[in-house]
Amino acid sequence: LLSSNHLQPSSTIIIVFLSLFLVPIKKSIMEGETAELNHQHPYIIVPDDYREYGVDEFCVPSHYQNDLEHIILPHGIIKDRIQKLAQHIVDDSPNEPIVCMCVLKGGYQFFSELVEDMKSQIVSAKLSNTRIDFEFIRCRSYENEESTGKVKIEGCSSLGALKGRNLLIVEDMIDTGGTMVKLISTLKELEPATIRVASLFVKRTPRSNGYKPHYTGFEVPDEFIVGYALDYNEYFRDLKHVAVLNDNGKQKYKVK
Repeated sequence: LLSSNHLQPSSTIIIVFLSLFLVPIKKSIMEGETAELNHQHPYIIVPDDYREYGVDEFCVPSHYQNDLEHIILPHGIIKDRIQKLAQHIVDDSPNEPIVCMCVLKGGYQFFSELVEDMKSQIVSAKLSNTRIDFEFIRCRSYENEESTGKVKIEGCSSLGALKGRNLLIVEDMIDTGGTMVKLISTLKELEPATIRVASLFVKRTPRSNGYKPHYTGFEVPDEFIVGYALDYNEYFRDLKHVAVLNDNGKQKYKVK
């Protein structure tokens, strides 16, 4: 499963620690949306032939037992990866306040853990001026399994104070990239000093417009995944692992 041309000496420990079905690589696909940072950090690819974990191998809420194909990422691996993302973000940040913007609802769990890890990193680095402020918005684009093609952004009317600030957008999943591109375009009109994006997941799909965030946790196959606050019509947010939804779950929770 591991391709030798993807391996760097510094990443070997990460591979062993995160298990053999994950492959770290570096990519520079497109420039970032900020004047201070125009590259992407290393991220982890979950290949198409990844190791599947049985639903019965982990603690899963009983009401979802028959709705999942298998588990793709256990909770512990996700938590460790978030700690690394927090380290990258703090290392890249000037010793100035950061506005962390959570994209609700799916991003709230990632946001919560990422911010806590960033706080620890800031204390360890003794960055006396790096205060973290919060903003919360909603972007809607999904119904059932498909992106509607339209993006509804809620909360922008209260974001005028972003002018001249260092902004970090925290998102759970980037699928086609359309939602994020429109969100960044809207936020640029508010004239923040910098804009960076952290997404826990980026979907590997031919529908992508090519956008890649500055900080990515995992690139995942083109499957409909749920858990760790990723939902299917508002269900599965209470599942702490990331799993693939099966046909039974799709029909059971489909919008009528």
